[in-house]
Amino acid sequence: MPTPPLAGGTTGPAALRPLLDTVLTALQDGALRRDGPLPAGGPDTVTPHLRTALHPVIPDHGTGAHHALTTLISALTQGAADPADPLCAAHLHTPPLAVAAAADLAASALNPSMDSWDQAPAASALEADLTTALATEIYPHRTAPDALVTTGGTEANQLALLLARERHGPVQTIRGANAHHSITRAAWLLGLPEPITIPAPTGVMDLTALADTLARLQGPLLVTATAGTTDTGQIDPLSDIADLCATHGAELHIDAAYGGPLLFSPTHRNKVHGLDRAHSVTLDLHKLGWQPASAGILAVPDHHHLDALHHHAPYLNADDDTEAGLPDLLGRSLRTTRRPDAVKIAVTLQALGRTGLADLIDRTCTAAHHLADLITKTPTLDLYEHPTITTVLFRPTDTDDHTVATIRRTLLTRGHAVLGRTHTNGRLWLKATLLNPHTTPHDLQKLLDLVTHLATALPKGSTPR
Repeated sequence: MPTPPLAGGTTGPAALRPLLDTVLTALQDGALRRDGPLPAGGPDTVTPHLRTALHPVIPDHGTGAHHALTTLISALTQGAADPADPLCAAHLHTPPLAVAAAADLAASALNPSMDSWDQAPAASALEADLTTALATEIYPHRTAPDALVTTGGTEANQLALLLARERHGPVQTIRGANAHHSITRAAWLLGLPEPITIPAPTGVMDLTALADTLARLQGPLLVTATAGTTDTGQIDPLSDIADLCATHGAELHIDAAYGGPLLFSPTHRNKVHGLDRAHSVTLDLHKLGWQPASAGILAVPDHHHLDALHHHAPYLNADDDTEAGLPDLLGRSLRTTRRPDAVKIAVTLQALGRTGLADLIDRTCTAAHHLADLITKTPTLDLYEHPTITTVLFRPTDTDDHTVATIRRTLLTRGHAVLGRTHTNGRLWLKATLLNPHTTPHDLQKLLDLVTHLATALPKGSTPR
């Protein structure tokens, strides 16, 4: 067998073109065979099918690039939960834009590693400019804001707590009951005290309870607010929380992994007013930014806030190289080798501009409100509340939680729809997280029809088939 070609260099594109054609054909064929938002049959069907295509995982003799791509990509696509299908709406799992996926291919082919300048000369400059621009969106009135590219909201939240610990020692974290689980996990990982949880009886942090907690505790304190919860999509009262933090000398971190991109929409940016008052902000563009995972951001109001992350490894950032002008990249992440995820983000922002990104955000928010309106007009369905961003909770009227869970699993097993679930206000709800800007009113009505049909067709106590 000849030596396989490489993706980079002057010959790489010629080697990639026929392989990409094979991949694209396999993606299309697999999607046609799946014919829906996810494969029918559940794990008992999907897993054996994939294993048949994959066996043997490591053959003695290779099957060749085109055969391997055709077989595995087709099987993977046929067995995928496809967020590009309007009825795949369970999670903050976005359908990536084609332009972003294409840019990600270039990043993979060039394969710059973002831990030293000599591995990523242009990519490091692109990342520096992109992170400055995104940080300036969050902190428009600061002179030197900065941001780091992360693997997502979880890593960004962990870095925020780490930086607070490095500033103040064993900081006491205060979180809402609505906060993402990564806050508690980060405190555990960093050896910090277990976070104090503030009740969120209406879905957002209770201000009176927060004020009482801040008044009785001694510092150092870090309040973590949420702009876009995973359960309901609600946004904490950010400015009021910032006022309380200022009064009591606490720092503020805002997890805006979901809601942060609303900044780009003139229609919706008022919902995240107060982001610029935080000591750090998490943003996640593989949610309401339509990027392939991963595309997380941690922003801070001053680049010196990141100094604690500086790390010295002479083979990557020797002192004399740094003094000679080579950028030191090790302080840009806790990871060493890391992908140039900034590339796809930068290409997307260039391609769409502010108005294009705002249009996607506005379309998706409008679809969520339309879904909520359809639910309120359907007498057999209950709406939790109108959406803050794009998350809509609903359930069939006069059903118990077991039936709600069974409806969801039945839709999954039959391959008809992907809905999430969340328990709030004492009941289990179906959750539609709309992130597909191509979703139509017809798609939304079809989703509700599937739910209402099952609500009447499934016998009580049944299990999905």
